[in-house]
Amino acid sequence: MADPAVRVRIAPSPTGEPHVGTAYIALFNYLFAKKHGGEFILRIEDTDATRSTPEFEQKVLDALKWCGLKWSEGPDIGGPYGPYRQSDRKDIYKPYVEKIVENGHGFRCFCTPERLEQMREAQRAAGKPPKYDGLCLSLSAEEVTSRVAAGEPHVVRMKIPTEGSCKFHDGVYGDVEIPWDAIDMQVLLKADGMPTYHMANVVDDHLMKITHVARGEEWLASVPKHILIYQYLGLEPPKFMHLSLMRNADKSKLSKRKNPTSISYYTALGYLPEAVMNFLGLFFIQIAEGEELLTMDELAEKFDPENLSKAGAIFDIQKLDWLNARWIREKLSEEDFAARVVAWAAENDRLKEGLKLAQSRISKLGELPDLAAFLFKSDLGLQPAAFAGVKASPEELLEILNTVQPDLEKILEWNKESIEAELRAIAERMGKKLKAIVAPLFVAVSGSQRSLPLFDSMELLGRAVVRQRLKVAAQVVASMAGSGK
Repeated sequence: MADPAVRVRIAPSPTGEPHVGTAYIALFNYLFAKKHGGEFILRIEDTDATRSTPEFEQKVLDALKWCGLKWSEGPDIGGPYGPYRQSDRKDIYKPYVEKIVENGHGFRCFCTPERLEQMREAQRAAGKPPKYDGLCLSLSAEEVTSRVAAGEPHVVRMKIPTEGSCKFHDGVYGDVEIPWDAIDMQVLLKADGMPTYHMANVVDDHLMKITHVARGEEWLASVPKHILIYQYLGLEPPKFMHLSLMRNADKSKLSKRKNPTSISYYTALGYLPEAVMNFLGLFFIQIAEGEELLTMDELAEKFDPENLSKAGAIFDIQKLDWLNARWIREKLSEEDFAARVVAWAAENDRLKEGLKLAQSRISKLGELPDLAAFLFKSDLGLQPAAFAGVKASPEELLEILNTVQPDLEKILEWNKESIEAELRAIAERMGKKLKAIVAPLFVAVSGSQRSLPLFDSMELLGRAVVRQRLKVAAQVVASMAGSGK
């Protein structure tokens, strides 16, 4: 039965490439809204001002649209409860924080980052979980007033009960009980005046009339903090549902260090959005063998939020490949298939810009496939022989690849200028010429020592594909080092 009062949201942080886990949680919320005839809302949680960028926010929007998800309210389309970007809501949160402090449920903390780090180190050394020790709880009201008036930097923390436990019902885990002594005195307002995630999350969910909060199970331990904030403000909390994390086949947490996790990686390799959503949607429904191929509407029809599994959702890339192949063969007409191929090749101007780079490097059109095919391949099939012409030992190559990979992750705006600047900085730090750094990267990225310009190619391929190719190259070179080649 439709319940128009149901309002759910997806609230990603624009601090990196959009993760398939974001699509997984977003899909659940989307299906939940469709099942109940409710509203699905997009909110951007950019309280982390040092890591959030407009580029990443746009990538989030593009990725979720590519997935086929549609929201009724969001930063791009507005709505009755906006703005839908937390940085645009900065002035909204402070009165709520002040209310918590005035009612005696919060306090001002003047501890410096250095003092907090020493405290945590001492706690870790003693085998205790690091959490705030309550030093500033003992400050007198006069001392607090005087230090605030003097302009001393401080944060606002929430008080936590000293005895008992927080009991709540979760839509997936059922009745949950977490002792209060396991909960930290969470910072609610940072020294720069921005709220933390926890504070902003509660205020925004209240003001946007969110009825159900569905998110990853890693947030289950934060529920007591959120419930306490709701109580301190005299507000009714939403219903909570914590979904099992997606995991690798070995049950380890799905992370970019092990496997490709960026949505942009799967778009670049030519996966169909319908197949990706079909794959993720199967984690939320019960079906018989042979019923796997499902559209979004069919997923919504079979979706049953009352019958969810607490077992980890295994991200089986072979199953995704199988589903994608079936979608290509069984769901696309010849005309649809041709149109999808053209659209995929043109994505991010890859075809146009690739041809532009190739024009001055060929004598006949038939040379194009060998020169530019790496821009479109899902797997280069990299072998040790590809590095034969690079003048460096396997150990030196591995050092370069292992240094470059994490350093490229620090680039906020992924373009050829920033890539070149970062690689030049790496070369300088390693005491090497740029050519020595670039040579193995040419092979890692293109599979060949003769290719299109490296920095341009890396921009066209995108951060997610480059990350995976460098990872594969490091594995190949490590095997060379181990075998003494």
